[in-house]
Parts: sequence; structure tokens; C-alpha cells
Amino acid sequence: MTGETIRTVAPGGTIGMLGGGQLGRMTALAAAQLGYKTHVFSPDADSPCAQVSAAETVALYSDHEALAKFARSVDVVTLEWENIPVQTLAFLAKFVPVHPGPGVLAIAQDRLLEKDFVNRLGIATAPWEPARCPGQAATAYETIGTPCVMKSARMGYDGKGQIKLTGDTAPVDAWKSIGGVDAIVEGFVDFALEVSVIVARGQDGEMVAYPAVENRHANHILDETIAPAAIAPETAAEAERVALRIADALRFVGVLAVEMFVTRNGGVLVNELAPRPHNSGHWTMDACASSQFEQLVRAVCGLPLGSVERVADAVMKNLIGDDVESWPDLLAEPGARLHLYGKAEARPGRKMGHVTRLKPLARAP
Repeated sequence: MTGETIRTVAPGGTIGMLGGGQLGRMTALAAAQLGYKTHVFSPDADSPCAQVSAAETVALYSDHEALAKFARSVDVVTLEWENIPVQTLAFLAKFVPVHPGPGVLAIAQDRLLEKDFVNRLGIATAPWEPARCPGQAATAYETIGTPCVMKSARMGYDGKGQIKLTGDTAPVDAWKSIGGVDAIVEGFVDFALEVSVIVARGQDGEMVAYPAVENRHANHILDETIAPAAIAPETAAEAERVALRIADALRFVGVLAVEMFVTRNGGVLVNELAPRPHNSGHWTMDACASSQFEQLVRAVCGLPLGSVERVADAVMKNLIGDDVESWPDLLAEPGARLHLYGKAEARPGRKMGHVTRLKPLARAP
């Protein structure tokens, strides 16, 4: 316990959800199981979240009149996408509790602030340098060396807004190619695998962490998550320690995903933070006592956090684009747990759903 103020929203209350994607949808479903209603605020009509919510507001995140009306209709506000404008959260916080708060979002939205925050905690990342202008881009490239990657500091995800530098492209040209915006240059890491740890933190400072899982990507998009990751126990413990340390330092309320590289010698380096439910945590819906989505509901409503006990090992696979057409076979597959997101159109690179396959818990020798 940390002495932080707890504001409990009892079952029957309404959770305001900023963003209408599949993460909001699965949170709304978890909220309904606990007796809560969800009111989604999104610029897009008939969003995946709206399809399963009690109420929907379709408006821009800059529409203060719509935001104020929305805030008065809910008991607490959370989000399913970290690129909601910070100003939107700050405005809503005048009317209603908002978790996570605008300060957390400001850090998570900017890779430069994020890396600096993590490093100030004494936690390692890949080597990096800022590239806010052509001169800095050239200097960062010289400092980091090749190969390296240049990423826009804000808004990039699933491989968007980044370019690999191997010596064939001038750093200034690379900087211009990603929009001539604030950017970061990161050195490549010779890693064994990528993992993530998802932490839930309550209003009272209570924290629980799901086990480290391995993430495998295809075309810069998460393809499979393997739970738990096949790493040494001490490496798994360090990954959990790092994630818990970051969540606590942020004084975070909600669910935080910490993506990390595991080096060849078993060390961990933080890659990115996501202050909301995460694709790599979808397996928890079928393989844990409480899912990441239920934990978000519990945390923002001031309830005790749920158990993260794993009842099975799992492999979660994303259904990207036309992969979703395999749904009849997946429904017929014994043991496969299919989750579809209600998106009308399958496009290349678009996450349409996921399937989780459970396995008996591995027993220590």
C-alpha cells in the first residue's frame, strides 16, 4: 500500500473508453462480466468496441463539448490506445478520474522521453541518440554506427515511421523520409529473443505481473506469443522486476506492457512501453485466472487486482488480413480458442482476430 487515494466504482457503474479498437472491445466484454457498462468515445462509428458497449460517442478527441458530455456520463475514464492526445486526457481529468493520467501518456507517446525515463531508473535499453533535426540525425548516426534504425519519436507502431540504416542511405535523407520529425536513432541489439511482461497496478499501488512471454514478429507485426517464454528463471525474474519497477515509478494505474530484448547472455533491455492492454497479453483471456482486460477494469475501478495464476501454457497467434478467412477451420479445431474483432474489412496488416491454443502446464523437472 502506498497511501494513494482510492476511488471505487461499484459494479453497475460506467467505464469511459477512449478508442474504439479491439483492445477496448475485449475490455468492455470483461467489464460486462463484472457488472459494468462501457461508454466508448471514438472518431469512428461502429467501432469494434462500440459493438459491445452500452453507449457510443462519435466525435474528435479535440471536441471539448462532446468530451465534457462524455465525462459527465461515466464514472472513470481509461484508454485502449496510447496515442490519444494528452490534452484530451487533461481536459477530461477536470471532470472525472482518468487512468492512466496525462503525465504517463506524455512519456509513452514519445520514444525520446520514454528511453530517458527508463534509463534514469538505471534500467538498460539499446544505445540511442536523439535526431530532432538534420544535424542531430547525422551526429546520432555517427555515434551509434551501423546497422541502426531511425524511428519517429511519436506515433509509429507495427513498423510504421521507421527506417533501417546500413550505410546505403544518408541519415539526413532517412530523417526526411520519415517526415522530418523528432526521431530517435537506436543501435541494433544482438538479442536471443523478444519478450514482454504485462503489469497491472491498482489505485492503492498493489501490483501483479504476468510471466514473461516470447513474442515473434512477421513484417514488423506481432505474429505469435508463446506463454511462458522459454528463458532461464533468473532472466524471467529480472524481466518481471524491471517491468514492476517501471510501473511503480510511473505511479501508474491500469495495465502496462513492457517489451524487452533478451540478450545472448541472458540480460534484458527495455524496448518499448505500452500503457494499456497489449497484443502479447491476449493469451491471458484463456490461460489465466484473470485476463489483462479484467485487470484493467479492476485497477481503474479501485477493486482488488485479480490472480495472475496461469492455468495452462499457451500459444497465441494473430489473424492478420486474410488470415481471418480460416475461421471455419479454427472453430472446428479441438482446443482452439477463437476471438474475432468485428471488423468488416480484412486489409493487409490489419489485426482481425486471434486464436489461442492451450497446452498443459509444463512441470519443472
